[in-house]
Amino acid sequence: MRVIESRCVVPVPVEVAFAVSQTTGETRKRWDPFIRRQYFVDGATAPGKGVRTFTVQRFGFRMESEYVSYNPPSNVGMKMTKGSWFFERLAGGWKFTPVAEEPDSTLAVWRYNFACRPAWLAPLAERIGAFVLQRDMDRRIRGFARGCEDPVVLAASR
Repeated sequence: MRVIESRCVVPVPVEVAFAVSQTTGETRKRWDPFIRRQYFVDGATAPGKGVRTFTVQRFGFRMESEYVSYNPPSNVGMKMTKGSWFFERLAGGWKFTPVAEEPDSTLAVWRYNFACRPAWLAPLAERIGAFVLQRDMDRRIRGFARGCEDPVVLAASR
């Protein structure tokens, strides 16, 4: 199983950083370059442990995910329950901690783990997947950092 990680410091308190990370709809699309469309399934209207979402990625890939943890304002974790034939497993967690040296700043650490299939192709596929996912995750966390400075996103996250 491969693990990739991105991190950044954003100039907002932990509660605000977490709230920005959980925005939905057009607000989410202002900062998150990964998402073309995303919505809750099974009648859910807000994130929480056990809640599932359906996501269409910017290139059209689709997946269903489930929140496996939801602990505002410190962390959130999800796992793919349905998705691409390419991934045997895909999961991730986002963690938010205050930066002691910078009041009202937050360290955001995003970590994903995944395994590819078929097994005979996994060693090569996971190297390629790590490169592609790392680039995408880095782009995504930079978008999150911009969202933490965007007045429209900040207003919607309150």
